[in-house]
Amino acid sequence: MKIALSFAKRIATAIPSIIGVVVVTFLLARALPGDAAAYYAGSSATPESIAQIRKALGLDKPLWFQFGDYTSRLLHGDLGISLSSGQPVFHDLVTRLPASIELTLCALMFAMLIGLPLGIAAATRPGKAIDHLCRIIVSVGAAFPTFFVALGLVYFFYFRLGIAPEPLGRLNDTYFSIPPTITGLYLVDTLLAGDIQAFWASLSQLVLPSISLGLFALAPIARIARASMLASLSSDFCRTARAMGLSRTRIVYGYGLRNAMLPVINILGMVFSFLLGANVLVEQVFAWPGIGAYAVNAVITSDYAAVQGFVLMMAILYILLNLMVDLAAAAIDPRVRYDG
Repeated sequence: MKIALSFAKRIATAIPSIIGVVVVTFLLARALPGDAAAYYAGSSATPESIAQIRKALGLDKPLWFQFGDYTSRLLHGDLGISLSSGQPVFHDLVTRLPASIELTLCALMFAMLIGLPLGIAAATRPGKAIDHLCRIIVSVGAAFPTFFVALGLVYFFYFRLGIAPEPLGRLNDTYFSIPPTITGLYLVDTLLAGDIQAFWASLSQLVLPSISLGLFALAPIARIARASMLASLSSDFCRTARAMGLSRTRIVYGYGLRNAMLPVINILGMVFSFLLGANVLVEQVFAWPGIGAYAVNAVITSDYAAVQGFVLMMAILYILLNLMVDLAAAAIDPRVRYDG
């Protein structure tokens, strides 16, 4: 009951943030260069036809009137119609979101599998070779842009070695059947459909983009894991456990790691939401049909409704991720309170 009440309080405190996001995205979308009506009319359109389209889209109305109409439709769950696809923005986002979530989850999993053990090993052997290796990997991972790493991986593993599949989206539908949409995640849907070959093909398409995106997330995870483990192992309860003669393995993994995981869990939500919004360039390199590529196209074409829908969805996802991180932190550390 207490957690449910705190959950409701946090949702209530998030409402002003969502309102602010709605206002800011509406104004920023109108500040984009270009004319949406001119793009929609085409290159051979006359000024009269552009004016007619602008009137049909409501762009000739005052800004306050456009905002009122937008919020009214938003309250009814209508994000508008995309000028680029001709489909409702909500439909476009829901259709493309699973692709971005699958890529982000795989990238985060890769970063956790490498960064967390690396940070723990560096903390248990400070000043040793593994500690220096951790610092080098963290520095390199944070220094190189994701698109540079993505292009380098494509060039080396696809063009030079020929061991990676062609970077053309989630699955080559020429050789494999697209699985029936159940969750929208190809790795899950192919297993549910019993198509093992499509599963491996989909997994192979995910390897390079996941590594490209995961290397950037590896740096903060390894850095936080190392710092929190150093603090945990130097705490009073770990010193007491060593004085009692407990084994090193039990001290490190039974006491130190459990308490060091709280800062790591707290940063995971931030890293996941950042990756979900920052995978734009990776999606462009690998022709990945996610919401990042959709947002880039919306900005280029001055598609107001699509830009506003994308930013609003990202804001809501960020808030939900923070709530999930808070609940996970409470499960790990009972001292975390939710009555604040």
